[in-house]
Amino acid sequence: MTMFKSDRLKSRKQPIQARSQATVEAVFEATIQLLLHGGSSALTTNRIAEKAGVSIGTLYQYFPGKEALLYALVGRHLDKASDAVERACQAHQAMPLAACSDAFVNSYIDAKTGNPEASRALYHASTELDMKELGSGMIARLHRAVRDMLFAAQDGKFADLDDVVLTWVAAVTGGTRQIFEEDDTIARLPVFRAQLLQMSRAYLEASTIQTVR
Repeated sequence: MTMFKSDRLKSRKQPIQARSQATVEAVFEATIQLLLHGGSSALTTNRIAEKAGVSIGTLYQYFPGKEALLYALVGRHLDKASDAVERACQAHQAMPLAACSDAFVNSYIDAKTGNPEASRALYHASTELDMKELGSGMIARLHRAVRDMLFAAQDGKFADLDDVVLTWVAAVTGGTRQIFEEDDTIARLPVFRAQLLQMSRAYLEASTIQTVR
């Protein structure tokens, strides 16, 4: 299987003006709709341009090919998820540990499941792309947000906060990703969320330093 490296997946230019941003947004939406109704086999730059109502030349002004377009779309998806988690973690600083735990789990799952079928389709369409740079960037943002939140928690102090953050973020993101690899994503989500919330609370409580009173 050919793996498209990240240095070949960069956009040609970034939309600055409102009209350009609207054009790129239309291209992104067209890509998602084609993935949902035809899968990755139906995805070509010509079909994307036609669906978006733009010329193929306009599409190529921004993206050298469908791989670069998918890479940019995944990047946007991850940025939105990171933004949501950062807002939730910041809003829950200095709150009880249980509330902090629920905030991260719920904000991450909510961000990934705003449109679960679209997220799943995008995940499967991008399996041949080198997502290491995008994924590493997102994980770094999550680590910082979660660490700051736990550091300020009312009732939680940890012997090694960085280890706790590493393990917890890996469990939440990895578990959620596995759910999206399955065909019955929507049906699995409620039970998965409930169990992940329970597991996260228990893990954080067990990882805190126990003080003698």
